[in-house]
Amino acid sequence: MNSPESPSSTLRIAIAQLNLTVGDIPGNTRQVIENIRKARDVIEADVVIFPELTLTGYPPEDLLLRPDLYPRIERALEDIAGIAQGIDVVLGYPRRDGDRLHNACVYLQNGTVSACYDKQSLPNYGVFDEKRYFAPGDEPVLVDIKGIPVALTICEDIWSPDPMRRAADAGAKLMLNINASPYHTGKIHEREILLAKRAREGSMPIVYVNLVGGQDELVFDGHSLVVDTEGEVIFRAPDFEAGLFLTVFDTLPMIRPRPATICPLPAQEESIYRALLTGVRDYVGKNRFPGAIVGLSGGIDSALTLAIGADALGADRVEAVLMPSRYTADMSIEDAAAQARSLGVAYHIVPIESVFSAFLDSLSDVFAGAPVDVTEENLQARCRGVLLMAISNKSGKMVLTTGNKSELAVGYATLYGDMAGGFAPLKDVSKEQVYRLAAWRNEQGSDLSGNGAPSGIIPQRVLTRAPSAELAPDQKDEDSLPPYPILDAILDRYVERDQSPEQISAEGFEPGTVARIGAMVLRNEYKRRQAAPGVRITQRAFGRERRYPITSGYAI
Repeated sequence: MNSPESPSSTLRIAIAQLNLTVGDIPGNTRQVIENIRKARDVIEADVVIFPELTLTGYPPEDLLLRPDLYPRIERALEDIAGIAQGIDVVLGYPRRDGDRLHNACVYLQNGTVSACYDKQSLPNYGVFDEKRYFAPGDEPVLVDIKGIPVALTICEDIWSPDPMRRAADAGAKLMLNINASPYHTGKIHEREILLAKRAREGSMPIVYVNLVGGQDELVFDGHSLVVDTEGEVIFRAPDFEAGLFLTVFDTLPMIRPRPATICPLPAQEESIYRALLTGVRDYVGKNRFPGAIVGLSGGIDSALTLAIGADALGADRVEAVLMPSRYTADMSIEDAAAQARSLGVAYHIVPIESVFSAFLDSLSDVFAGAPVDVTEENLQARCRGVLLMAISNKSGKMVLTTGNKSELAVGYATLYGDMAGGFAPLKDVSKEQVYRLAAWRNEQGSDLSGNGAPSGIIPQRVLTRAPSAELAPDQKDEDSLPPYPILDAILDRYVERDQSPEQISAEGFEPGTVARIGAMVLRNEYKRRQAAPGVRITQRAFGRERRYPITSGYAI
């Protein structure tokens, strides 16, 4: 009889929580091979499991429609199989079957394909569009790993009870679930509740591996998990951090995971901030920009954007540009410069007065007899947009726009002005959340990128002064909008929850204000359609999930 510590009475599973790049099949394959070797030769695992659609990255979208994609995938699988000796491998890839395409999971044993599983539950909601590309599988697939019947499943399969029921009926004693599950606030709690339920239903432990990193608007948080038969979390990987993690199962008298590291769950502000850092870092890096540029106004949004940029990329890769006008308060320039110095970010002061005056002179005949209005305000914002894009062209760095979700919702932003740029870190962050994130960031003290900035990198006046676009004398945001606590509460109900104006008003909000805000949201879809992509942190992100027609007769 084998002793409890003998190799045949334990199962060592390596979880490869990787940051992959969509379409980079050679690069993704190199990561797979590197982690196979490490799992086999360093941590001596019996099997290593990789995320969903490992080879293509997720989501590959219409790359899946290109015929020349599949010879590359086949070569990648051959390369991986060639080195996968002495360890079993589970990884995701798009599998062609005649004229059908499947979101598949391959099981390699001794360098050969031992089994292949096709995802049964194809999500087609929110950010997911899998029914556009894939045909569903309909059968469980079990593989034998050291005498243990193990079920293979993919992501959404775990959200439906049927795949677990079919696997249990087929005799599975352990489930491996590979994922590309994107982040939104509260998602990790949803996953853990769901995994616990499925484990109890199937009376088997679940090993859950998730992708990590940014892909366009989406960010993947990792948080790979192992839950036992009772649904208790036995292992939790860190969030937003790639790595290879070993989990060990005892197999006698029944399969049971050994206690392992359980990384703590971050509080909401920390979780969101880490998601924003990941989105910015990977969007700039994977698109091969050398750094980023931020128009720094002395206001809260640009202050938080600069902090995110410096923390994500390093202060040496970020430039701030201060562009004061005739309406810019001295304290705005002072606070912006102080923050840039605190972060160690290079900054330039480029006044826009001469540019703005030149535009007004050029337009004087056209504007003759017309009163001064929002046109002149927008013109200042567009002067700044032109300057930022010129610096971007010259330096090669990407402009990070600074607008937040509250402003974008109601159109309180200027096309080709403050909306000009390549990526919008705060696009899915409400104004109230901006303040909470800024306060949290100040509490952290030293710069998260390791530059040793002192506590309070965002000047306190920036957090306490009344928000202003500073495009007209003594201007305040509340001249055009309700106070942000009221605005955000209405937007939360109208945008995030799809409540009607009558439902919102019934909760105590003034009906006229509700109707005005709802009409502004509908009217400004044309602006949002032209906005830069940005990090998704909610389940109703503009563009990626909340898709409304631009031309519409629908009224509030």
